[in-house]
Amino acid sequence: MSVLRNLESKLAGLVEGTFSRAFKSEVRPVEIARKLAREMEQHRVNSLSRTYAPNEYVVWLSPQDREQFEGYEGELKRELSGYLLEHARRERIALLTRPKIEFETDDALRLGEFGIQARLVRASGTGEHQRVEQADHGHTMVYSTSDRLREELDRPRGPEPTGRAMVLAEGKRMVVGASGATLGRSRDCDITLGDPNVSRHHAEIRPDGSGGWTVEDLGSTNGVKVNGRRITSPTPLEPGARIALGTADVRFVVE
Repeated sequence: MSVLRNLESKLAGLVEGTFSRAFKSEVRPVEIARKLAREMEQHRVNSLSRTYAPNEYVVWLSPQDREQFEGYEGELKRELSGYLLEHARRERIALLTRPKIEFETDDALRLGEFGIQARLVRASGTGEHQRVEQADHGHTMVYSTSDRLREELDRPRGPEPTGRAMVLAEGKRMVVGASGATLGRSRDCDITLGDPNVSRHHAEIRPDGSGGWTVEDLGSTNGVKVNGRRITSPTPLEPGARIALGTADVRFVVE
């Protein structure tokens, strides 16, 4: 397993059935993972032959957000560490140690806000004389779920799509509801796919507000392609479009 798939799969057993619904305004685990990867990339340091990045991260959460992770915080830290390790390998970033993640509470943060501090910890010497040289934590970058919520609130409420939308996959015809559908391996998705290369919550098809449809990657491990092109933002869907969810082939039709 690689990238977010490992994180999604391991946490699924802890929060099965609530993973996509419980974190409406709160901080989502996958959002933390994405921003940790961003901090890793933005604090890269180039040497003569390698590119290094921070290997220790502190995630600051509001009291309410910290409370929601109670009971599986340790597992979450391990999976975030594994995600960063895989991300570093994929981006050819050198790490001096396995990434270490710690959670702290900051009363100044509001629900849905979180901060990340990153630093590079370097070990010097060998054997019993080995010591660790730690750089100070850098500036704390504060992120918020408000952009996600604003996007949900601001989605156009235009004409309803005409015709019945469906996806053809794995030998089945599955209806896309009038308000859209999520696709993935999780049982709480609207359309469940069995391909192991599909993330638990892989993509979402929804109305575009003008009578058509769009598809969006939900932070999947293996990405989404429409007619052979990788997408990074909501992308229009025409009837007959082919959607690749990792290696799973899905065809979008309107009847």
